[in-house]
Amino acid sequence: MLRRLLPVLILLAACSSEPPPEPPPEPTPAKVAKPAPAKAPAKAATAVEGEPAAEATPAPDYNPAMLDASLAAEEAPATYTVKFVTSKGDILIDVTRAWAPKAADRFYNLVKIDYFTDIAMFRVISGFMAQFGVHGDPNVAKVWRNAKITDDPVVETNAAGTITFATAGPNTRTTQLFMNLGDNTRLDGMGFAPFGKLRSMDVLNQVYSGYGEGAPSGRGPAQGLVQARGNAYLKAQFPQLDYILSAELVE
Repeated sequence: MLRRLLPVLILLAACSSEPPPEPPPEPTPAKVAKPAPAKAPAKAATAVEGEPAAEATPAPDYNPAMLDASLAAEEAPATYTVKFVTSKGDILIDVTRAWAPKAADRFYNLVKIDYFTDIAMFRVISGFMAQFGVHGDPNVAKVWRNAKITDDPVVETNAAGTITFATAGPNTRTTQLFMNLGDNTRLDGMGFAPFGKLRSMDVLNQVYSGYGEGAPSGRGPAQGLVQARGNAYLKAQFPQLDYILSAELVE
C-alpha cells in the first residue's frame, strides 16, 4: 500500500493545502542581473525601559534575484556540473539540458544566485527519494513559491541517482527537487522529468532518513510550517536533518 501511495504523496509535497495560484507568464531569458546585493528587511530592535536598545539583526546580503525571481532567467549551457557541499559530504551532479531544458535552466539560475545555502533535505524516504529546495528564510521561500515554470517532456527515466523537480500538478515546478534513492520509473508517466544525474550515490545514501514521510502522514516536518517558518522550525524540531550547505558550478 505504501508503495502505491508514494507517487501521490510527492505530488502533494510541493505545496501546502491551499490551492496554488495560476502560474505567471514565463520570463523571457536574459542575463542574471548582478547589481549591489539586495538586503531583506532587518528585524527592528526593541528597547527595555532602563536598558540600552538591542542592535537590529543584520539582514543577509542576497543576490537581488533571491527576492525577485524574474531576474534569474539565464539560459543554461548544454551541459554543466554542480557541486553540492552537504553535511554528509560533497555531491557532484552532471546536468544535461536536452533532458529537460526548463528544469536545467531553473536549476542553473538557482545555483548562480546562491539559493542553495543551508537548505534542508527535509523529506527523505529510504529507498525512494530525498526532497529539498524550500529556502530556510521564509521571505525568500514566499517569493519563489509562486515562480512556477512550465513542464518539460519526460525524456529520461527516474533511475537511482537522477535529480528531478517536485511538482504539485501540471506546470507547478518552482524550487523543490528530489534526488532518487531508488529506481522510480513509475514517476515517468506522472510527468516528473529528470534533468541530471549524480556521479556517485555514496553521500546521498548517508543522508538522514529517520523522520521519514512528512506530517500529517508521517513524523517528518509539516511542509506548511517549513514554508512559513523555515530553518528556525526545522533546526528546533528536527535536529538530525542533513543540509545542503552550499552549491557551485564546477564545470
